[in-house]
Amino acid sequence: MAAEEGVVPVEAPAPALGEPMDIMTALQLVLRKSLAHGGLIRGLHEAAKVIEKHAALLCVLAEDCNQPDYQKLVKALCADHNVSLVTVPSAKTLGEWAGVSAFFTLIYNFI
Repeated sequence: MAAEEGVVPVEAPAPALGEPMDIMTALQLVLRKSLAHGGLIRGLHEAAKVIEKHAALLCVLAEDCNQPDYQKLVKALCADHNVSLVTVPSAKTLGEWAGVSAFFTLIYNFI
């Protein structure tokens, strides 16, 4: 039925085990697995709490974030608590990888 109604979401195939992949593909896989196992924290407030508890292993920040104070805070927290910081080019892409998208927001608002 979904194919008749319009667009059918198709996931990109994951690279085979042992094949080389770029950093963004690897990051996408890590975020997807973390989301599936309940280990993914999203948002500034939650991230700051986890970083300060020394429970964070990796922090991902979008380069196109339009709030310089937000970027300064995240970078400072990561530097102070020795948390690895990875930047991605697009906040929209990061949101999709982390399970935050307009589609999920619409569903959440209607429930």
